[in-house]
Amino acid sequence: MKVQLEKSFALDGSADAAWVLLQDLEAVAACMPGARITERLDEQHVKGTVTVKLGPASLVFRGEVEVKDVDDVARSLFLVGRGTDTTGTSGAAMDLRAHIEEAGSAACRLVGAAEVSVSGKAAAFGGRMMSAVADQVLQQFAGNFAARLRSVPVPVPEPVPASASASASASASGPEPTSAKPAEPVPAVPAAPAPRELNGVALLWAMFRDWLHQRFPARRA
Repeated sequence: MKVQLEKSFALDGSADAAWVLLQDLEAVAACMPGARITERLDEQHVKGTVTVKLGPASLVFRGEVEVKDVDDVARSLFLVGRGTDTTGTSGAAMDLRAHIEEAGSAACRLVGAAEVSVSGKAAAFGGRMMSAVADQVLQQFAGNFAARLRSVPVPVPEPVPASASASASASASGPEPTSAKPAEPVPAVPAAPAPRELNGVALLWAMFRDWLHQRFPARRA
């Protein structure tokens, strides 16, 4: 069973800072409820787990994520993930394309499109239920991403080399002594608290509450 997802979230922060955060797989995983990276194999591959809690039971998926493509100019990346639950009764796969769009000097948008495939017992939930649950998860992720973005510094552009600056102004005013100040290192993205399990009961309740609001809208006085 496959589910198509397309989402766009407004963020308070520069597009450059959001792009720095989006490329940090550990930081992105920390924003996703129940997700955790357990091992970095190389620059393009990481291993991790996703824990889903349904009432008293928990379902743990283990898998690998591969960074297929990164485009700094377009601020976009392409990820693929594959995994199975620890009991071997369910499988999941995801192809994700995400990019950052500018929306002003201090605002931007996170845009993503994903195709999620599930098999085994997990597919018994059906496409409609999977889409509704995924929507709730992405809303939580966007909120965590936006909160984390506030602490990410804006990348500082590298200064123009002294030799290039001197040659550019030599014809106008003659050579002048210059001193290039090295760029300050960009602080690492702050560490996040331990990820929480994805509570399926809470997500189902949120979906039921939204349905009640649509079916029985509040009457105004």
